Amino acid sequence: MYRSNVLVCGGTGCTSSNSELIIKRLQEEIKAAGLEKEVNVVRTGCFGLCALGPIMIVYPEGSFYSRVTPEDVPEIVEEHLLKGRIVRRLLYQETVVDDNTVKSLNQTPFYSKQHRIALKNCGVINPEEIDEYIAVDGYKALGKVLTEMTPQEVIDTILKSGLRGRGGAGFPTGRKWSFAAANQADQKYVCCNADEGDPGAFMDRSVLEGDPHSVLEAMAIAGYAIGATQGYIYIRAEYPIAVKRLQIAIRQAREYGLLGKNIFDSGFDFDIDIRLGAGAFVCGEETALMTSIEGKRGEPRVRPPFPAVKGLFGKPTVLNNVETYANIAQIILNGPEWFSSIGTEKSKGTKVFALGGKIQHTGLVEVPMGTTLREIIEEIGGGVPNGHKFKAAQTGGPSGGCIPASLMDTPIDYDNLIAIGSMMGSGGLIVMDDTTCMVDIAKFFLEFTVDESCGKCTPCRVGTKRLLEILNKITSGNGTLEDIDNLESLCYYIKENALCGLGQTAPNPVLSTLRYFRDEYVAHVTDKVCPAGVCKALTNFVIDPDKCRGCTLCARNCPVGAISGSVKQPHTIDTSKCIKCGACMEKCKFDAISKR
Repeated sequence: MYRSNVLVCGGTGCTSSNSELIIKRLQEEIKAAGLEKEVNVVRTGCFGLCALGPIMIVYPEGSFYSRVTPEDVPEIVEEHLLKGRIVRRLLYQETVVDDNTVKSLNQTPFYSKQHRIALKNCGVINPEEIDEYIAVDGYKALGKVLTEMTPQEVIDTILKSGLRGRGGAGFPTGRKWSFAAANQADQKYVCCNADEGDPGAFMDRSVLEGDPHSVLEAMAIAGYAIGATQGYIYIRAEYPIAVKRLQIAIRQAREYGLLGKNIFDSGFDFDIDIRLGAGAFVCGEETALMTSIEGKRGEPRVRPPFPAVKGLFGKPTVLNNVETYANIAQIILNGPEWFSSIGTEKSKGTKVFALGGKIQHTGLVEVPMGTTLREIIEEIGGGVPNGHKFKAAQTGGPSGGCIPASLMDTPIDYDNLIAIGSMMGSGGLIVMDDTTCMVDIAKFFLEFTVDESCGKCTPCRVGTKRLLEILNKITSGNGTLEDIDNLESLCYYIKENALCGLGQTAPNPVLSTLRYFRDEYVAHVTDKVCPAGVCKALTNFVIDPDKCRGCTLCARNCPVGAISGSVKQPHTIDTSKCIKCGACMEKCKFDAISKR
């Protein structure tokens, strides 16, 4: 029995900031201090507050140390672990009340409004130790299902819970399972979509890094419910930590008899294998994903038939994403009524969001469905930094849309987001401030979609390129009002005629920015200016002669010699030479240079 447990984040974000070195240094210093029998170091998954990583929490005190470096470790061991004195300079400031009082993490703004179900064990257990998962009721749901419930009772439980797919479309999970169960076949499959490709999204990766057994257990439950004996997890090869922990988890589950033959002596057989994706965004679409698992080029298939009838290898298949599976065991253990009591009438439970962009607290949050955008951004996320104002939030990645500041009080759920021209998507939430050009944002997501289109259908392959050409024309100062009309018409044509979800939703960022920020498009076309000063072709840097002190700092830092002027005299910028790199404005100490 250890007197202290030191939890260190081992997720991708903190690992990139030397958390592995921190763990190694901790173990060395603890051994040197003779504390190896008293202090336990635990490598966990993501705690969620990524902006403050690397993160370390010491229990039982619950001291939350943020932005820890390897150089801080000796002090933590000497002062806290050996002498019992908290190192206050490293504490997350939101937990500090006064010199003598530190409040719990759950009382801080970032965590107090969260309700963790899918992220229940992330940052709590060592994901590479199956015993730790079992200690928090891991595989208890699978045991209950195999020994106390029929397959139909499992499906009925998921149906009653109201759980909808967390991968984007929001299709009822229980209905999907019931369709696959109703189709008779000599072989059925359960697949997990871990091909998380949205820019700024890292929800599924974090679950797999912090709690991989929750997904394995849920897939086995799904296999029992529909009559499948084989599962596949399709995961991006760019997620090496998640892949490694999945491999470890699968091996451990097999050793414990929780995967393989005759699980819990029930006669039920189920095993899981991993398939690595090569980074194609289109393989997040279910039929393209299955085609890729089969060893073919990852292209979508025409539906119907749907995967529940003819999926992987032509057999009935259930496919859900990581977050969907991460809810299953908790629903089985706590009951469908418990889950359906959380959220809104048509969107039950919670949703995990990856907060990114112009936000104080970037990271991973899980909130009840129906939480407003304002609560997520201002209260949980800490608001927009550096004195700027919130302008818009983009949900759903390249398939979603932009939500303006006027709709910040919209409850976030599947139906409300669709009504305002966006979508839930897998859970990326990118915050933008008043320095963001919305035309440029639409172009950014469209560039991504054009690059990721598989090219199988003409509306997506050709149509998205035409959209991008029009946007490039507008942002370069050569657009016309007719281009804006053509842009909108082409968007609707692509939505109606593209083969799969990638093409059908590709116009969403364009349509939502046209809907809420059309004035910016018009300014680019009629006034030949970018109101946010982002589009280089429409932006000029200007020196205010009343503020310029003639210090020559701007001229000395201009890489192309576009700035001239005498010492102690106002300088000027030759716009024909200026490459609009912004170095002059960045270096000016007198706020004399602005973008117009």
